[in-house]
Amino acid sequence: MMDGADAALRARPLIEVSGVGKTYPGGTEALQGIDLAVQEGEFLSLLGPSGCGKSTLLRMIAGLAAPSAGRIDWPGATLDAAGRPDHSVGFVFQEPTLMPWATVFENVYLPLRLAGHRRRAVASRVQEAIDNVGLGAFARAYPRQLSGGMRMRVSIARAMVMHPKLLLMDEPFAALDEITRMRLNDDLLRLWAAGGWTVIFVTHSVYESAYLSRRIAVMGTRPGRIREIIAVDVPYPRDEAFRTSPAYNEICRRTSAALRAAMAGTEDIG
Repeated sequence: MMDGADAALRARPLIEVSGVGKTYPGGTEALQGIDLAVQEGEFLSLLGPSGCGKSTLLRMIAGLAAPSAGRIDWPGATLDAAGRPDHSVGFVFQEPTLMPWATVFENVYLPLRLAGHRRRAVASRVQEAIDNVGLGAFARAYPRQLSGGMRMRVSIARAMVMHPKLLLMDEPFAALDEITRMRLNDDLLRLWAAGGWTVIFVTHSVYESAYLSRRIAVMGTRPGRIREIIAVDVPYPRDEAFRTSPAYNEICRRTSAALRAAMAGTEDIG
């Protein structure tokens, strides 16, 4: 898997963020001078304290908000059937945001229905997405019948079913217990390897970012800026042996030091 990912990392970026800033009405400056290139097939984490603008940056990449300064380009995007750049994006929020009155199947089918696809024509595609997150036996269940981790799996399946070029994840596992979180981290890496997406993952967790990522962009306090980018030069797949390895401990140590320095506003954070 990493041969293909390494080749992608040498290609032109899928997304290029250049000098991006965000100032809200009233003068609050959330982001300042963000420069970031995200390569196709990459798993990149945005790591930083609360309020540093991680989610704001994610929403701007998704097109849900506009930057006040700078620009976001897709130089590596392929063209769709109409000759326009393919900006297909899946978004997984902190909360699953499922329709409580609808089954798992109907929740996953929702984006396809909104795109005009008939239920019968895409039923196998919806079921495949549900199967891929390990919920094949729960297609007819309702959200109230599922655990928190299972509801988050439904949310991931709903994002996956559109076959996005880019998957944006805003602290999706933050509210889950540690055991469930680790299991979902493993499942996410498996799905990423199989699906070939590009992932931008927002987290507060040093340990989660070190386990999942190809690179970690460490952000400082508001106005948010990227203070350091840490490469995680460990091949995939990753498993429990990696979690207990000296390499993982060293990456966590470096990332923790970078985060502390970023929060302190130190420029030289080696």
